[in-house]
Amino acid sequence: MNATPAGTTGFTSDELMEVNAARALADATTCFVGIGLPSTAANLARATVNPGLVLIYESGTIGSKPTRLPLSIGDGELADTADAVISVPEVFNYWLQGGRIDVGFLGAAQVDRYANINTTIVDRGPGKPEGRLPGAGGAPEIASNCGKVLMVLRHSTRNFVKRLDFVTTLGHGSGPGDRKKLGMPGAGPVAVITDLGVLRPDPATAELVLTELHPGVTVEQVRAATGWELTVADTVGTTEPPTPDELAALRALKAAGKPAAAGESGAAGKSGAARKPGAAGEPAAAGKPGKETR
Repeated sequence: MNATPAGTTGFTSDELMEVNAARALADATTCFVGIGLPSTAANLARATVNPGLVLIYESGTIGSKPTRLPLSIGDGELADTADAVISVPEVFNYWLQGGRIDVGFLGAAQVDRYANINTTIVDRGPGKPEGRLPGAGGAPEIASNCGKVLMVLRHSTRNFVKRLDFVTTLGHGSGPGDRKKLGMPGAGPVAVITDLGVLRPDPATAELVLTELHPGVTVEQVRAATGWELTVADTVGTTEPPTPDELAALRALKAAGKPAAAGESGAAGKSGAARKPGAAGEPAAAGKPGKETR
């Protein structure tokens, strides 16, 4: 999906979304990062609002400081720049299930009104086989055990649906109390950041509510892009546009990854480059194959 062109604003709708997603990590200490939009936001946060943020990827890299956006959780750049590389069982059993990670950052193919996630299969319509997505990966554990969860994805009726085609990862289940009933220690999703605005769960109902709009976006636009009757907060805020420094940092991160993605030579993009233990490759979970993440 292409972002809305920059036009007279000087930035695209994707850049607006990514910058606001990065800002959501301003006070975080540790972040369990998914590949794609969450990784873009987390690495931008390190470059701007939170230089000390510790990034953790499910391949076992702790404190990764990539110089470009990683292509997958098995990207050698994550291991090469990490403070430590541990086994996958350790990252899940000790770090994640042990309650040592305060924020999980996820994407989705589909999300419903209670911030439940589908990254497994999608219904492609009558007479067509179901569309297969990369699957759960670590998302169910991340959503269960991190102190809180942030989500980032583009806003459309294709992604924001009344009913998921498959429940891959539990957000707030069917409403208040479901997480506690299932013994989930984390708070679950606290914000969904899109290219149109920000949605947050209502404390009483756990249903996503529109709380902020991006500059130039209307409530009607967000409602038209949502597959259920979206509740709107009594007072809807407006997010701040990206600063020149934030845009420069974001564009530098994306530009640094282009040679490697195109197969050109370079330390991060060499064919057959050695990888440190614990950084075994795994396909990125995505809203569409090769796009967004789990």
